[in-house]
Amino acid sequence: MTATASTTAARRRAAALLLAVAAFGAASTGGAHAASAGPGGWQPAGSSTVGSLTGGEGVASRADGSLLTRGLGSIPLRLRFGGWNHVGDPDITSGGYTVDAYQGGDGATSKMFEVTTPSGQSYDYTHPLDAGELLNNSFATVSPDSQWLVEGEWGTMNRLQVFPAPLTNPATPATGGTLPQAGQISLDRSVDNIQGCDFVSATRLVCDSDDDAKDVLQVDLPHALDGTPVTGHVTTLFQVPRTSICSGSFETEGIDYDPKAALLRVEIVSPSVCAVTTTIYNYRPTTG
Repeated sequence: MTATASTTAARRRAAALLLAVAAFGAASTGGAHAASAGPGGWQPAGSSTVGSLTGGEGVASRADGSLLTRGLGSIPLRLRFGGWNHVGDPDITSGGYTVDAYQGGDGATSKMFEVTTPSGQSYDYTHPLDAGELLNNSFATVSPDSQWLVEGEWGTMNRLQVFPAPLTNPATPATGGTLPQAGQISLDRSVDNIQGCDFVSATRLVCDSDDDAKDVLQVDLPHALDGTPVTGHVTTLFQVPRTSICSGSFETEGIDYDPKAALLRVEIVSPSVCAVTTTIYNYRPTTG
């Protein structure tokens, strides 16, 4: 789909969600059942739920094991007033810096990443769109060395975008500013509607796709990111469960890997009025 179509659809989903929250604030998804074991070395390890208004767009794990979630209700008013009306799947670096991905409306000519330090200071980094780049800013994930930021667009794509990690890469301004693109990750096969990615090692990412199957994918890199172009090998791992008392279309959202707990988390939003609650499915590696 085009950037315009996707952002219009996102606004419609947002309006529907807000209405559902008002009418059915305590609705249940009934989605607490774990999936059967799938290929790719990940074993289901239970599930939990969060409110979609503040948790239906993304999830990240803090060093203490607690979760940071993002939803439509998480966007600060100062950013809404600045035209940033969508927040994607966030990441928290090994140093405790939170990185959020923001996008604007259909006419946006830039995307923005906000970094919040462990002490609570926030800095905004704006990336003017390059030729052919979509305005969508679905997620942010930072490499284990805190030097490179990976981001995704929308629709059928054969790349992930790479930037110097704002604030933590010394090549970026120290207090916010303009963020140029670095060498991107080309994918050896196309992917659809990537909603989130996270690093499980310096050379491997896991991503979730809002395709028809709700696939979780693996992207293997030939070496750790260094700012130069690289090609990633894409493998399908498993599908996110779709279990709800409501019928209709599900939507995958954020994904997170907690290296301390060795726990992979994947979000999915149920259909209709059940969209007020997001289910987080947990997975552990079946091998070391």
